[in-house]
Amino acid sequence: MTAGMAETILDRFNVSRETGHKIEIYVDLLLTWQRRINLIGPATAPVVWQRHICDALQLIPLLPTGTRDIADLGSGAGIPGLVVAMAAGVEAHLYESNGKKAAFLREAARRTGTTVHIHVVRLETLVKANDIPKVQCVMARALAPLSTLLGYAEPFLSRGAVGLFHKGQDVDSELTEATKYWKIDLIKHQSQCDPRGVILEVREANRV
Repeated sequence: MTAGMAETILDRFNVSRETGHKIEIYVDLLLTWQRRINLIGPATAPVVWQRHICDALQLIPLLPTGTRDIADLGSGAGIPGLVVAMAAGVEAHLYESNGKKAAFLREAARRTGTTVHIHVVRLETLVKANDIPKVQCVMARALAPLSTLLGYAEPFLSRGAVGLFHKGQDVDSELTEATKYWKIDLIKHQSQCDPRGVILEVREANRV
């Protein structure tokens, strides 16, 4: 990773200097922790800005107007939720069942001064939870097939949140399978970072 690449990505998404500095702190911390725990694919560490930061920042223009709170399911390294919270100035509910990854998220939020709420729970338990926070957007990246993912996101979608989900080259087969179980109102956006990727903007999803 070069400083030039970081600057290119930050400029591309009109990130302010102050916010860009926070994201740089985050990236440095991520790469330091990556030596101890597997937060991102090892092969992607040298291209973290292109593969991960870009992937998160491209969601910001897709956030519903007036978004104040977001949820990130299977947050892992905080991509996209923590990065979106930093760059968009929103509060984030980060759901991560792995204790070590949750510890990283706490430290990254502390170091960058980002307001987050970290929930160390399994996503399967959310459907029965009665303390689901009110968010305007729920997001996830590389988490589960779409049909399963919609089940995880249902407690948020049913309360009016819009879903923003990264998907790869198998998106059409996932959509075909998901429509067996869900009636979905969505918009498909081409990824700005991966020619094979898309962002699914799910406006509504109801079980068939």
